[in-house]
Amino acid sequence: MGFSSNPEKMKVYGIQLQSEWENKDENFRRVDTLLENYKIEKNSLLILPEMFATGFCLETNKTLLNEPQKTENYLYNLSKDKECWVIAGMTQPSEQKGEAYNCAVTFTPNGEKVLCTPKIHTIPILGEDKVHTKGSTVENFKLNSFFVTPLICYDLRFPEAFRLAITKGTDVFIIIACWPQSRIEHWTTLLQARAIENQSYVIGVNSVGKEPNMKYGGRSLIIDPTGKVLADGGESESVIEGIIEKRIIESLRQKFPVLNDIRTDLS
Repeated sequence: MGFSSNPEKMKVYGIQLQSEWENKDENFRRVDTLLENYKIEKNSLLILPEMFATGFCLETNKTLLNEPQKTENYLYNLSKDKECWVIAGMTQPSEQKGEAYNCAVTFTPNGEKVLCTPKIHTIPILGEDKVHTKGSTVENFKLNSFFVTPLICYDLRFPEAFRLAITKGTDVFIIIACWPQSRIEHWTTLLQARAIENQSYVIGVNSVGKEPNMKYGGRSLIIDPTGKVLADGGESESVIEGIIEKRIIESLRQKFPVLNDIRTDLS
């Protein structure tokens, strides 16, 4: 039985991309080129980094140009062509004048957009809070037998968002990022911590390469619910892949039911 016919087991791919600054068409081409040598499993999950089409540009007049249609059309075609789920980072228009949402968008293998989740914590030290409108909800969606919550970069530093997702039934976290090389040890440590403390799969997909004001550290990881690293993208452009299994989550949570002891009555 292949993964595509077994809802309890799924192949996941993380595309660790070096985005060309503010060049959407080139970045679409780069993704296609990286995937040329991969036979993507049908009904699998394909993940692209935060703001993959432009890099972490904070000039909304550039990132929002022809959006959301331009990038969503590419992701629609990618999901249909590969017959897989796709989660990717992009900007979407905000109700706040001159601002955008920094989002993770999700497409089904049929090309349907099922979720668009804005970044909850915009990072002040980079000035993101001045141009990106904060999201206010932690959401998940059903993907075969899994409940998946996408989060974005700086959100990784706030464990309360993960705990809230757990109360909503999440068992897989996807974190897409433009995480700097200078703090890459924080990235890898926090990803493992979130997996261990929430007894969940955590898949972190980061960018690589240089932008005008930042160098990214890569180290995209697939981590199982015990904290074991199943795949590591290193520091170069690459595609990581791994398998997630529902039984692994359920077995661990039954044998060591730490999540049952979460305290909500503390003051």
